[in-house]
Amino acid sequence: MSLFITSLNSGSNGNCYYVGNDQEAILVDVGISCRETEKRMARLGLSMQKVKAIFVSHEHSDHIRGIPVLAKKYQLPVYITPGTLTHLSGVDHSQVHHLSAFQSVVIGNLEITSFPKVHDASEPHSFMVSCRDVKVGVFTDLGIVCDQLIRYFSQCHAAFLEANYDDDMLDKGGYPYYLKQRIRGGKGHLSNKQALGLFTTHRPPHMTHLLLSHLSKNNNDPKLVEDLFTNCADGINIIVASRHEETPVYYISSTVVQHEPLGQLGLGF
Repeated sequence: MSLFITSLNSGSNGNCYYVGNDQEAILVDVGISCRETEKRMARLGLSMQKVKAIFVSHEHSDHIRGIPVLAKKYQLPVYITPGTLTHLSGVDHSQVHHLSAFQSVVIGNLEITSFPKVHDASEPHSFMVSCRDVKVGVFTDLGIVCDQLIRYFSQCHAAFLEANYDDDMLDKGGYPYYLKQRIRGGKGHLSNKQALGLFTTHRPPHMTHLLLSHLSKNNNDPKLVEDLFTNCADGINIIVASRHEETPVYYISSTVVQHEPLGQLGLGF
């Protein structure tokens, strides 16, 4: 069985990632509005009726802003750590399911495993989504490359990986000193250099797609990031997720190496 993935939006203005198979899907974070989520999925030919749950990485507004309305409208369970929940209002208690690190949640043929990450939030977690032997990671808002991140990244057929800032652009940019330190101080975000180091050192031989995510508007450049990773890709499909629109839907399989987005293949959902 295969997985279909897309970034509906990625950046400090809102984050939302879709991972699913033919029968069911989940959203990791909903930092854009319910209406915008629906519009972007419709443009891709994805049905909200297949979405069975929302998984929440942490409480920052660019990750949770759209959850209350979307969860209520579609009666979706919200999987969230207790610490993160204290910062999220407007979700019916009956829809809340507590996440525990390293304990998998099974939704149809999807298995979702959360694990702690280093970020300046209450109980931040990253996610691995598996469908039989196909694995997709959602790894953003990372202060450091920790051992757990390496462990899960090295299993992925595809991953959403943060490449937030370019070191020189951050140094020379107009952010105040305290904000620069927050970004690169070990509990903020991964730089291009850190993300590239993880990719080149720990990518598995079966990885086919890397979606570079959560790029800074002011301290990074999509073309710079794409060129940097493409030069080291060795056949892996490199996609830079946009902060303004959805990416195409990508087909992830353990047996078929497919580098074309489904929209270009004319396949239906």
